[in-house]
Amino acid sequence: MTDETSPKAPGSRRRRANAEGGRHHFHKVKVTPEEEGRLAAMAAAQRVTIPRLLVESTFAQNAGTTVTERRDAQAELFRIHRLLAASSNNINQIAKATNATGEIQAELLETLKAHRRIAANVTTAIDGLGLQ
Repeated sequence: MTDETSPKAPGSRRRRANAEGGRHHFHKVKVTPEEEGRLAAMAAAQRVTIPRLLVESTFAQNAGTTVTERRDAQAELFRIHRLLAASSNNINQIAKATNATGEIQAELLETLKAHRRIAANVTTAIDGLGLQ
């Protein structure tokens, strides 16, 4: 049972995965109504529960990113990979036509511009991961 009505991406979960042997410790945290609102908004934005948000945020101080942020970055990189594959296919088709006719195809410049924009997206996504 879930309180989400929208379809979820494969592999995404609001709750953390089950831990071998279970989780035997819990912590009770009291917050003000304003803090509750902020926590709820942050959890909704990351598509996780408030307890998961609190645990991931705490441990992310050492790792730099939460599991949710890494999952979102991975999804973005896969999206960019698909765009690059499609763009590369278009460039190959244009090159084949250019080689066959000896004439530069009209869509070559726009396709190369799109390819450069996609490459810039890759740089932005990598910068967002904090790997540099």
